[in-house]
Amino acid sequence: MNRFKAAVLLLTTTFFWGVTFTVVKEAVESVDVFVFLAQRFILAFALILPVSMIKGKRLDRGTLRQGCLMGIFLFGSYAFQTVALLYTSASNTAFLTGLNVVMVPVISALMLRQRIPRTVRVAVILSVAGLFLLCGNGSWHFTTGDILAAICALCVSLHLIYTGEFARQSDYYWLTAIQLGMVALLSTAGAVIRGKQVFVWHPQLLGTLIVCSLIATVFAFLVQTSMQRFISHTNTALIFCTEPVFAALYAWYAINERLGIYGLAGALLILGGMIVSILPDDLGKLAKGGSAEAEIGELDEYRAGE
Repeated sequence: MNRFKAAVLLLTTTFFWGVTFTVVKEAVESVDVFVFLAQRFILAFALILPVSMIKGKRLDRGTLRQGCLMGIFLFGSYAFQTVALLYTSASNTAFLTGLNVVMVPVISALMLRQRIPRTVRVAVILSVAGLFLLCGNGSWHFTTGDILAAICALCVSLHLIYTGEFARQSDYYWLTAIQLGMVALLSTAGAVIRGKQVFVWHPQLLGTLIVCSLIATVFAFLVQTSMQRFISHTNTALIFCTEPVFAALYAWYAINERLGIYGLAGALLILGGMIVSILPDDLGKLAKGGSAEAEIGELDEYRAGE
């Protein structure tokens, strides 16, 4: 029963992450990107702070430094992703952001000077082919938004790597609160530098802010970590691969955004690459009852911080 509940909650979280691509795309068309991010994360920080004070352990300097570093990469991922939505479709942004599933094991292997598994090599080939079709419609032409979304995926990957390292050392509640606070601070600074007022009431954004702050940020981050106690890392990663699918389906439903033949083929290739990247390097070991976790290694732990 715990495993079933965990799967349902993680899938629900992934659905909300997917939906927010379209929701945010509509929001940033009427308000400055950094104003929206500042308001979203200020609200999220205000919600998570009392939870951390009640349930978290004592806050120390090490946790503070780690949370700030995580917050910098998290800010980069949200900033590049949100700006990308101004220049490319919600579906493209979702699938390109999802490339972090492939990037994480590649970056980890390079950082640790380890061999890149065969499954990851195949995943990279599938993903590159998918990018060619999804973003270029069969030609090597990428929009500014596509490039920004790819940079976002890199920031997400680095955030996941550091989260996987720090989550084993420090209190999760405080790590979450500090990184959300850092994103709020950097977003506010970005808005001020651009000459925008952060504390301005935008009534049309009330629903979006509630969904993004409460559900897609605070609720999603806490549910993910707690529920992974009851479900395998491999199954969790497979569930997260549905995020761009939810994003594309909701974009089609809400704003009639269609991928087209090339886009659909590219999206399927990228999704295939995501799934292949988390498979064990030696499928024979899995068939004989070997541990898949030893093969997918870093990705399984890093994904806990998304």
